Amino acid sequence: MSVLTRDEAQTRARLLDVHHYTIDLDLTAGDATFDSRTVIRFTVRADQDATDTFVEVRPAELRSVTLDGQPLDPETLDENRLPLKNLTPGEHELRVDAAMRYSRTGEGMHRFTDPTDGETYVYTQLFMDDVQRVFAAFDQPDLKAVFDLTVTAPENWTVLANSLTEHLGEGRWQAAPTPLISTYLVAVAAGPWHSVRTEHRGLPFGIHCRRSLAPHLDPDADELFEITKQCYDRYHEKFEEPYPFDSYDQAFVPEFNAGAMENPGLVTFRDEFVYRSAVTDTERQTRAMVIAHEMAHMWFGDLVTLKWWDDIWLNESFAEYMGYQTLTEATRFTGTWTDFGVIRKAWGYDADQRPSTHPVAPDKVDDTAAALLNFDGISYAKGASALRQLVTWLGEKDFLAGINTHFARHRFANATLADFIDSLAANTDRDVNAWADAWLRTTGVDTLRPTVTRGDEGTYTLTVDHTGSRPHRIAVGLYDEDVADESRHLVLRRRLDLDIPQTEPLPLGKHPAFLLLNDSDLTYAKIRFDTDSFNTVRANLCGLPDPLTRAVVWNALRDAVRDGDLPPAAYLDTARTHLPHETDLALVQGVLAFAATQVADRYLAPEDRPAALATLTSLCRDLIRRTEDGDHPGLRLIAVRHFIDVAAQPDTISAWFSEGTVPGGPELDPELRWRILGRLAVLGAIDEAVIEAELIQDPSATGQEGAARCRAALPDPQAKAAAWEAMFSGDDLSNYLFTATAQGFWQPEQTDLVRRYVPRYYQDAVAVAARRGPAIADAAGRWAFPAHAVDADTLDLGEACLRDADPIPALRRKLADQLDDLTRALRVRGEQPQ
Repeated sequence: MSVLTRDEAQTRARLLDVHHYTIDLDLTAGDATFDSRTVIRFTVRADQDATDTFVEVRPAELRSVTLDGQPLDPETLDENRLPLKNLTPGEHELRVDAAMRYSRTGEGMHRFTDPTDGETYVYTQLFMDDVQRVFAAFDQPDLKAVFDLTVTAPENWTVLANSLTEHLGEGRWQAAPTPLISTYLVAVAAGPWHSVRTEHRGLPFGIHCRRSLAPHLDPDADELFEITKQCYDRYHEKFEEPYPFDSYDQAFVPEFNAGAMENPGLVTFRDEFVYRSAVTDTERQTRAMVIAHEMAHMWFGDLVTLKWWDDIWLNESFAEYMGYQTLTEATRFTGTWTDFGVIRKAWGYDADQRPSTHPVAPDKVDDTAAALLNFDGISYAKGASALRQLVTWLGEKDFLAGINTHFARHRFANATLADFIDSLAANTDRDVNAWADAWLRTTGVDTLRPTVTRGDEGTYTLTVDHTGSRPHRIAVGLYDEDVADESRHLVLRRRLDLDIPQTEPLPLGKHPAFLLLNDSDLTYAKIRFDTDSFNTVRANLCGLPDPLTRAVVWNALRDAVRDGDLPPAAYLDTARTHLPHETDLALVQGVLAFAATQVADRYLAPEDRPAALATLTSLCRDLIRRTEDGDHPGLRLIAVRHFIDVAAQPDTISAWFSEGTVPGGPELDPELRWRILGRLAVLGAIDEAVIEAELIQDPSATGQEGAARCRAALPDPQAKAAAWEAMFSGDDLSNYLFTATAQGFWQPEQTDLVRRYVPRYYQDAVAVAARRGPAIADAAGRWAFPAHAVDADTLDLGEACLRDADPIPALRRKLADQLDDLTRALRVRGEQPQ
């Protein structure tokens, strides 16, 4: 498939004004394809001579094309481009009639049949250039148009779209015309949905899911609507521009590749957010944040849209920042920045230290394939961190004034970074352009190191050594020890504001027991400790009073391990000492995940892994004991999950499975049962018959994924061969089943068994990515990569693949990142030069 280049998009935008799409989809044509008829009305600008351009479409069959009533030859279709030649200035009408393929990879029009009840659902995911899989289009974000949509569906289905839909009878549905929106934001979701509806401030709200999930959605409907309404109201307090669409539907759809998608008026979410099993309050907070994030996109991205994909941060960074901030301000989830600090921000730090890093706002993104790679921890987490620092530096009043100017200037149109900076600059005397150059046009993570110096009169000053080029406004936390009891809490003496670079040393008064740079986590930088503070915090970390402060410390320790400045075993010891006393669920989850998947599985040598698992097992056992009173169900659930994941012996978790409960709770719901079976499969304590028996009890889509994961994890040569064949030789696995199989395949305990597959991976991953496209390429690079194989041979094979095998861009980026992580793991182990 030809990808659209920036130059081609700019040329076409100078040539055309696109006014209106009339789209007629027939979803009753069979299981493999659907019918798509499109009428596009557009104008060639008067200042253009007769010229050529093209429209994108990727059909199973292109039946007919007419331009201004004259037939065009369907055989002129070149891959996904249909040439339009000798276009003269003035009005034109293009008609395209095609059969289009349903997708099993979450791209285009995805079709899913629920194994629980046999019901079928379809939905669109048209980002970034997948609209052409559904209807013909001038597929670039700055050619906005009005969309009129009609859908024919089975009689018992409901059709959802960007705007209010009306059932015309006999399976026909008509959506109201949209305002001007970009092609990638058009959305359809059709099937026998279970729907819950309400109204808020005169606007129809709806939430929708598969019928089989109705018993799980209904108990959460009030919470989902409450979060939605609270965010809606808070955005209307912040933004002068009212919500710009005629309804607000949220559809939880199966096998969705992203967390959610901001289609105007019809946000689609992965339906794992409809919880079948027990979850923690932090997981509910994450779901709420995604709701807040996607609603922010109604303004950032949908009302005002980027002109080209180099400004994707104008969508994602803003929605990320606004989602966390608005959730904190408007809902019961007031600790969202702690979760951001320990989970999302680490994602940004990691991405920004790889060779594949890029500026938050890159100077130039050449084509859509390159643009797709920038949806990463930089565009989301680093960009949101930069905006949080901007608000700290600029002040929220001027920041919001700039945003509202931006909306007013570019409503239902497109904008660039320069446009946004101009809007900010119109509302402040500060040099926003200089700030943008320093923060948005650069790469890498700055590092801040404190030096505490004693003066002649016994007072102390702080000087910060700054590695990097960005200015920072931070808070410096000064803490003293409270030794009134045995817990030795650290008490905040005060927080001092500090601008970096410094103009002079910062007076501290008496020497603090602990000094923390970037307390409150207002900037984006790695921080280090002075020697006294490091010794204090290693002994008293759990005594810090604020979870966000503890998140900054845990992130600093994590960074130190990754940089080779702190032995992995020291991180484990710190976790073992302090995590049993931790109260914040996001911190417990984040620290345990890093300790298990990175420290134990990758950073420690194989001979040290059993001791690390024993340490983590003991830590989780302490957390389980601590929560026996039933007052901390979320903490207990996290501890149980991780106890299962690090179990080195099957006895305890096998007994839990047989009894259907953990002693003292919780009872085993489907998620915990499949989790235990997955670990027992790794340990060789179950066989295919046990997996099949559990699948009979839970034949749901999630059960199918659990079974695939368990089968691939069995320490059996035939099971491994079957899993490999399913992933790389056939094309039958959906995106979710491919991922589940990949997650089960590689296990540190099975290194000898799967050794021969490591060299095969590179050849087979390149082939399947080329054959099945970016979504499977992403899954193959993320989940099917042999991450357990931390050795020089794996690195050499990977580098040869990148050099010689020409993987498609989506896989190339994932492999480059995986190999960089592998190099870092070797360096931490002392097996790779610094």
